[in-house]
Formats: sequence, C-alpha cells, structure tokens
Amino acid sequence: MKVCFAVEKNDGVNSSVYGHFGSAPLFIMVDTDQKSATPVTNENAVHAHGTCNPLQSIGGQPIDAVVVGGIGAGAVMKLNAAGIKVFRALKESVRENLDLLGQNKLPEVTMNDTCGGHLGGGGCGHH
Repeated sequence: MKVCFAVEKNDGVNSSVYGHFGSAPLFIMVDTDQKSATPVTNENAVHAHGTCNPLQSIGGQPIDAVVVGGIGAGAVMKLNAAGIKVFRALKESVRENLDLLGQNKLPEVTMNDTCGGHLGGGGCGHH
C-alpha cells in the first residue's frame, strides 16, 4: 500500500503529521510493501482555499491513501474520485498513524470532517 502523509519537515516516518493537507510544505510517501519513506515537495502549497489540486500537490505520485490532520472538501472529493481514501491522523507521527492504519483504527474523513476555511496563520476552520 502507498500512503501519503502531509508533514512540515522531513524526519522520515518520525515526521509529525501537518495540520492541513493543502498547505503542507511536503509529504512523506510510505510504501508499506517496500518499507520505504520518500519525501515529496508540495507542488501546489500556495493556493486559494477550495482550489487545492491534491494530485498535483503530490506530483502525480500513485497512492492508495492519504493521512492528514485536516483537509478541505474539494480535496477529499478529488482524492476519492481518483480512488484514494482519506484518513484522519490520530497521533503525532507518521509511524504511529501508520501503525493505526494497519490496524484499521484511523477514521476515514467524510465531508462533515473537512476544513471550513483557513483561519489567520494558515490553520483550518473545521466544520
């Protein structure tokens, strides 16, 4: 399985999950079969709320799932339309959330869980 984690800086699987997918500086792509973790720069980090292109953000990398602290409805719809599931991070690190994902303990993000807008400082306003 190939899983994308939004992060602020590259500490591999010890990276902290970032609070918002669209404005994350980079992503850690984890291939659970190959047991590898590769950083990818967010190619779409600067955009107006609601115009995130998640597939462009990850540089067209093939993935099966995304694990995030927060994400907008448009990005969730685009990812889901591409067959990519989106899960809510419950722990701080990529490693901890990857363990939970493997145990089917991460909740899948629904439209009710998405960001309602950006707050001052770039954070999310969750519904």
